[in-house]
Amino acid sequence: MDKQPRSSDNVQIEGLHYRTGERIAVRIEDGLIAGIRPWQAEAPDQAPLAQELPFIGPGLVDLQLNGYGGDDLNTLPLSEETVLRLTGRLSQYGITSYYPTIITNSDEAITEALRVIAETCDRYPEETASIAGIHLEGPFISPEDGARGAHGKAYVKAPDWELFRAWQRAAGGRIRILTLSPEWEGVTDFIRLCSESGVTVSIGHTAATPEQIRLAVKAGATMSTHLGNGAHGTLPRHPNYVWEQLAADGLWACVIADGFHLPESVLKVALRTKGDKLALVSDAVYLAGMEPGPYHTHIGGNVTLQPNGRLCLTEQPNLLAGSALPLTRGIEHMVRIGLCDWPEAWELASIRPSRSMSLPTEQGLQLGAPADLALFTSDEAGELQIHKTYKRGRLVYSSER
Repeated sequence: MDKQPRSSDNVQIEGLHYRTGERIAVRIEDGLIAGIRPWQAEAPDQAPLAQELPFIGPGLVDLQLNGYGGDDLNTLPLSEETVLRLTGRLSQYGITSYYPTIITNSDEAITEALRVIAETCDRYPEETASIAGIHLEGPFISPEDGARGAHGKAYVKAPDWELFRAWQRAAGGRIRILTLSPEWEGVTDFIRLCSESGVTVSIGHTAATPEQIRLAVKAGATMSTHLGNGAHGTLPRHPNYVWEQLAADGLWACVIADGFHLPESVLKVALRTKGDKLALVSDAVYLAGMEPGPYHTHIGGNVTLQPNGRLCLTEQPNLLAGSALPLTRGIEHMVRIGLCDWPEAWELASIRPSRSMSLPTEQGLQLGAPADLALFTSDEAGELQIHKTYKRGRLVYSSER
C-alpha cells in the first residue's frame, strides 16, 4: 500500500518489514528514507490482514545482466531504445540497480556498445537511474575451451591498459566491473591500475593457477564472476581455481542460483565459506522472459528455451547455453532448497551486491538510505510477486497498472 501526494519525491509506503514482519510506514522525502515507524490503519476495523500486505524490502541489484525480453546489449547496432526498454522491463522484477554487461567482442564492437549505453544515460538520466555502472566481461579472459565459455576465442586477448582506458572514455567512465583472468603475463600491474581507478576487478572465465589468483587478490581483485560456471568440465581434485577463489577471504563470490547452473551442494559450500561476501546474479541473456521454444542466437547457435526456464544447446541438451531467468529466481531457489530464509535470500540479491560495490543502497531499509524499494509477496509455491518498485522514491513499476 502507498499514499502518494502530488510530489513524487514525497511518498508514504505501508506494508510489512521484510525482516521482522512488523507493520511499518516508510516515509520518503527527496528520494531518501526519511522515516520508518510502526503503522496502524486509521480505521483499524478496515485494516487489511497482515497476510494481505506486501513486504517492503530494499531494491534488488543485479551485477551481471546481458539482456532480457528480446533486448540484447551485445547485438549491434545497439540503440538507445533497447537500453531504455530493457531498463524499464527490469523494474517489474524489483531491480532498482543493475550493471549492463558487455561481453568479449571486437574492439570496435565493445566501443560502440559502451558508447550507446553512456549516451543513453547522459540523455535520459531519470529513465536510466537504475544503471549503476557497466560490467565489461572480457575480453581479457582465458582463451582455453571450457574456461572461455561462449565467449568468442577470436577476440580474447591479453590485458591492455591503453585499450581499457579508451573503452572507459567511450563509456563516460561508467565501467565499474571488469571480469578478467589473471593468467596473463603482467596482469598484476593491470589489476592494480584498474583498482586504483575505482574499477572492481572480478576473476572469471579463468584457467589461472592458485598462485596467479593469490597474486591477483594481492594486486586488488575483489570479486569472482559467476563462480563455478565459465569453467572447465573437469578440474584437478586440488588445487584448482574454484577452491582457491572460495578460500580467498578478499574475494566476493557471485553465483547464479537459478537451479540449473550450480547444484545445491555447491551453493551450500559457497554460502558457508563466503558468508557475508556471497551475492546472487542473474547473468540473464536476452532470451530471458521469452516464450519457450527453439531459437537461433548469434553466440550459441541453435538453442532451446525449455518451459522451466532452462536454456540449453538444441543438439546437446545436457549443455547450458546461458541463463534465462530473472534475479528473483535465485532468491526463490535458495529458499526452496532450504539454504536461506526469505530475508537472507532477499539480501543476497539486494544488500550484498550493493555492499560489494560500495553503493549507498547497502544501507538497506534504514533511515537516510536511498529509497530504492520493492514491495513483494510470495505465493504457496514459493514464487515471488513484485507489486511495486521505487527508484529514489519514484514509482517505476506497479502491478496494478
